[in-house]
Amino acid sequence: MNVTEAIKSRISIRAFLDRPVSEEQIREVLDIARWAPSGGNLQPWRVHVVTGPARDRLVETVQNAITDNPLADESELSIYPPSLQEPWRTRRYTLGEEMYALLGIPREDKLARLKRFAENFRFFGAPAGLFFSLDRRFDKGQWAHLGMFMQSIALAAMEKGLATCMQESWTARAKTVSAFLGLPDTEQLYCGMAIGYADETAKVNTLRSSRAEIDEFAVFIKE
Repeated sequence: MNVTEAIKSRISIRAFLDRPVSEEQIREVLDIARWAPSGGNLQPWRVHVVTGPARDRLVETVQNAITDNPLADESELSIYPPSLQEPWRTRRYTLGEEMYALLGIPREDKLARLKRFAENFRFFGAPAGLFFSLDRRFDKGQWAHLGMFMQSIALAAMEKGLATCMQESWTARAKTVSAFLGLPDTEQLYCGMAIGYADETAKVNTLRSSRAEIDEFAVFIKE
């Protein structure tokens, strides 16, 4: 698989097989991704990997927190701006509707949609999860570097036959997750990432979001 194939074929996997991923496999992926660029070579990222019993305890801990207070919002970061404008609003809406259509969940079935959303907090069945954090003293530049690192992980995983899903949804339970991971107050949790083997039979994994054409986002200045 070359770089072009990896970039164009990478998707967010939302249904994983019950098939373990070894620590060695994850280390191999991280060993590749650690070469991602960062300004001043700060390499600002921190990663916590949860597998096996630890992964199961985390899922249980978060599920208990949701049961105790289903409306709690522990976010420090906004996943989306509070008033999403066009064209971004339509892009988000379209993606959501396409996903729920594949799952056979109509818009009026709010309960089914909430249950489906809760699968985020089970890593969509993936056997391992990664959590990313940054020192609170870092600013927007280092957040951008973290994004490049995460993209590198996703692409390296594909080369190894693994699938991923970047999950900002975990920010809604950031305090619970941070406490479980033992993050110090000086670190801020960003998001999680499910990693494992894709369930190729799951309809939801056929979802491929559209992309804007080049002239919608690029300006070529020639003179």
